[in-house]
Amino acid sequence: MLLPGVVSELLASDSVAPKGTHFPPKAKRVIFLYMSGGVSHVDSWDPKPKLFADAGKTTSVDEYQGRKGDYKMFLKRPQFDFAQHGKCGTEVSTLFPHMAQTVDDLCVIRSMKSDHTNHYEATLGMHTGSFTFARPSIGSWMSYGLGTENNNLPSFVVIAPQSPYAGGQVWGSDFLPGAHQGTLVVPGAEPIANVQRRAATSRLQELELGAMARMNERHLAQRVGDPLLSARMRSFETAFGMQMEVPHVFDTSKETDATLALYGLQRGQTSGFGWQCLMARRLAERGVRFVELIDVGSSNNWDAHGDILTHKPLAKNVDQPIAGLLRDLKQRGLLEDTLVVWTTEFGRTPFVEAQNAAGREHHHWVFSSWLAGAGVNAGTVYGASDDYGINVGRDPVHVHDFHATILHLMGLDHERLTFRHTGRDYRLTDVAGNVVKGVLA
Repeated sequence: MLLPGVVSELLASDSVAPKGTHFPPKAKRVIFLYMSGGVSHVDSWDPKPKLFADAGKTTSVDEYQGRKGDYKMFLKRPQFDFAQHGKCGTEVSTLFPHMAQTVDDLCVIRSMKSDHTNHYEATLGMHTGSFTFARPSIGSWMSYGLGTENNNLPSFVVIAPQSPYAGGQVWGSDFLPGAHQGTLVVPGAEPIANVQRRAATSRLQELELGAMARMNERHLAQRVGDPLLSARMRSFETAFGMQMEVPHVFDTSKETDATLALYGLQRGQTSGFGWQCLMARRLAERGVRFVELIDVGSSNNWDAHGDILTHKPLAKNVDQPIAGLLRDLKQRGLLEDTLVVWTTEFGRTPFVEAQNAAGREHHHWVFSSWLAGAGVNAGTVYGASDDYGINVGRDPVHVHDFHATILHLMGLDHERLTFRHTGRDYRLTDVAGNVVKGVLA
């Protein structure tokens, strides 16, 4: 039997109560927009005039899709034209006409780099900082480091229509306390199942839950330090709070026609990326610390091996909703303390194996992402790829640097945000990572 008070201490270790930051934060919350499959940087955010001019010529590379060797490849022309936009003049392709109108709020990073060319490993790395083993997701680290501002909602929510590469590891808490695992929301008529009370009255439910809590505490007292059991008990408390809060979150009946139009939504619509973006705003303004939106799953995504023009419908799915989200956050004053992140797991090759190839392959050597909102140097471009978009030209930003910067904007030192596990202090950025000061305002 545990000593008096130890049960409550075990539950407290699994708490998502608000915690202090390491230093004053610029942002209070993150909305993480993840495009699954690998968006082509040279067809979207990274203009390459020389790639247009030299299309069809050959270039040599010493690695192809993870295989070392001496390869002769054909340069492939970008399929979409670029133009300058906004007061800042950032160039964006015709793939994203709506987001192009928001560039004065963006810091576009054109020198991202990753460690793996496979979807599973690259997706895992972008979310956990580990390219080989399951580790806690960035959202779980954020929940662990900061807690939540609303006890009736999870601190970390993921909205996805299908399972992505790496599946639930994308939002898993791994060795962190289970309360910090992401809660999955699936667009549709019932985004979170079993939220409605089943007991006949609220008083009857309170009695049932009270009896269950007492039995659970006795059960936990006989099983010293069982993290899964304490996490399960904590999940019951969160679920009870969600029962009161969730129906209001997903009720869009009071949203104006103008707001729905920003996201490209019809009244009553409960699916589509526009709905996901609107839910992100509604969750963010209710205190959820980290909201991730995944546009598609592990198939029918941006993985354009066969034809790069498959990017067009995928872009149309997300372009207006993301631009609408940025405008909505801005007009409500929420962009001032919300960090919006747009990324993918890697880019796509500026070269192809066959001269007439319509698609592009995986490319982790360099790709593009962007940040917007709190603490971000808006209306700027950071870093650059080389003339053809094959390698980083200057100011590389590794995934670890990207994570360190996101944590920094939330008031967290990535070297101090650690968790002791199997005799070692782990962190999101492993043993690397530097804050990219050039993207900070």
